[in-house]
Amino acid sequence: MTGPRTPTEDSATVVRWAVFSCVLVPVVLLWYGTSLAGAAGTALGLAAVTAVCRVLLRESERGAARMRDEDRVTQSTSRRGRHHRTGTGAHRGGRHTGGNTPVG
Repeated sequence: MTGPRTPTEDSATVVRWAVFSCVLVPVVLLWYGTSLAGAAGTALGLAAVTAVCRVLLRESERGAARMRDEDRVTQSTSRRGRHHRTGTGAHRGGRHTGGNTPVG
C-alpha cells in the first residue's frame, strides 16, 4: 500500500479512465453492430467531453491550490484567529446611541 494520493494523481487516474472509455465504448458499439460512423461519432463526443472535463478539473485544482496558498499567507500574517476580528457593532457588544431609547 502506498498511502494517500495527491489530487493531481487522482485527476490523472480519472483522465486515464476517461481515455480508456473513449476507446472501449466505440469498440463495444462496433462489436454489437453499430455502424462505423456511429461509433466514430460516439468516440468524438466522448473525447470532447473528456477534454472539457480535463480543463475544468485543472482549473479546479489551480483554484484550490490558490485558496490554500492564500489561507496559508493569511494565517501566518494574522495575529488573531479567524473568528477574532476587531470592530464594534451591535453584534459585537458595542454601545448603541439613540434610536431605541424610551421616551418618557
